[in-house]
Amino acid sequence: MTRIIAGSAGGTRLDVPGQGTRPTSDRVRESLFGALESMDAIDGARVLDLYAGSGALGLEALSRGARSAVLVERARAAATVIRRNAAAVHKALVASSGGESAVEAAVVESTVHAYLGRTAGPFDLVFTDPPYDQSDADMTADLAALTPLLSADAVVVIERARRATAPDLDAAGLALIRERSYGDTALWWAEPAASSPASR
Repeated sequence: MTRIIAGSAGGTRLDVPGQGTRPTSDRVRESLFGALESMDAIDGARVLDLYAGSGALGLEALSRGARSAVLVERARAAATVIRRNAAAVHKALVASSGGESAVEAAVVESTVHAYLGRTAGPFDLVFTDPPYDQSDADMTADLAALTPLLSADAVVVIERARRATAPDLDAAGLALIRERSYGDTALWWAEPAASSPASR
């Protein structure tokens, strides 16, 4: 069990899939979102959460003022959990707005590469937390497919095991903004290396 840390749905409890996922810890999420808020990267953002797991990252962004969120997860059991979590967050957002309509996450049951090949974007904030066993080549291919879907000032957050190889941002058309490690977790913040075709 985890929870939404802050924002309009703060405190909402989230279920976690029983296996095959590794939710980002509350401590890492708190540090991550603190950094994103200092960059003014959340409010009004169009969010994409890849390999969404429990959906905690995309749903946290919605709680903190994102305009929309698409959560992509291949595993059917995990996608079912995400839909349940998204409904709980939507209910909390509606309650906090005094009954007015609130943004609701879109949950897509698909492989990441297939989804990126058929969507148009643009996205302003992207979370990608690929499985530990994903090859470096496959991760680079996913990032390269993502880059044309980004707005010009988008932020991409990549999460991997600290022992894993750093993402090949140059090959994907991305530029490093910052890098941080938290225990066994490593995070990279990146931005389009040049203006992408997609724009605000």
